[in-house]
Amino acid sequence: MVEGKKILVVGLANKYSIAAAIAETLHKNGATLGFSYQNERFEKFINEFASQNGNGFTKICDLSNDSDIKELITSTVKEWGEIDGIVHSVGFAPAEQISGNIEDCITREGFQITHDISSYSFSGLLKEAHPYMTENSSAITLTYIGSQEATPNYNVMGMAKASLEASVRYFASTLGAKGIRVNSISAGPIKTLAASGIKGFKTMLSKHGENTPIARNITATEVGNAAAFLLSDLSSGITGQTIYVDGGYNIQATSFD
Repeated sequence: MVEGKKILVVGLANKYSIAAAIAETLHKNGATLGFSYQNERFEKFINEFASQNGNGFTKICDLSNDSDIKELITSTVKEWGEIDGIVHSVGFAPAEQISGNIEDCITREGFQITHDISSYSFSGLLKEAHPYMTENSSAITLTYIGSQEATPNYNVMGMAKASLEASVRYFASTLGAKGIRVNSISAGPIKTLAASGIKGFKTMLSKHGENTPIARNITATEVGNAAAFLLSDLSSGITGQTIYVDGGYNIQATSFD
């Protein structure tokens, strides 16, 4: 499906993450992978993970720093010559921004940090990478239904994800003529270390599992499969979309039981 495609994975932090499942699926389907990581704390894990999934290059990159983003793309192009795909699996909010009522927790600084890391980082990557992306290339990012519906405790992250989804549409509209497709995957809740930082996540997970049409929660592997499809030529007619991999949760109306 993605045989021989050179795909940069940004945001992989641990083996239990959605990014890890995506990378493993891409590797199994023949992709050549490169990885970026935030700082030295993740270096050992990233190097071990890379060695088990094609032994691709690894590169440190602080996504809040434009110079680091530029250097990441420069290094990637030096390694490969061109880029066929980008996976952006990045999200961060200060803990107080994703707990309680938004009117009590939101701050200017927290808003800026959350939007910078969770939304702008994708735009920053595409800004630097698009001149080196091949025709029929693809970029994907990860979002959540909290961008469209007020979700308890998701708060400022929901705003950032809405911004992220808007960036998908804008970049898709201008990069399509260059053969570059841009999409997002809205995944249902999955038990990851990142998700555990959201207050009430266990309840959220339970509610989703009870109320999806498929009567269960989704798996990270299912998100990985959807990502591989969007990064492959099989999805050549799809761009600017948010693809829901949530067991159909997003189609459900409020329950009156």
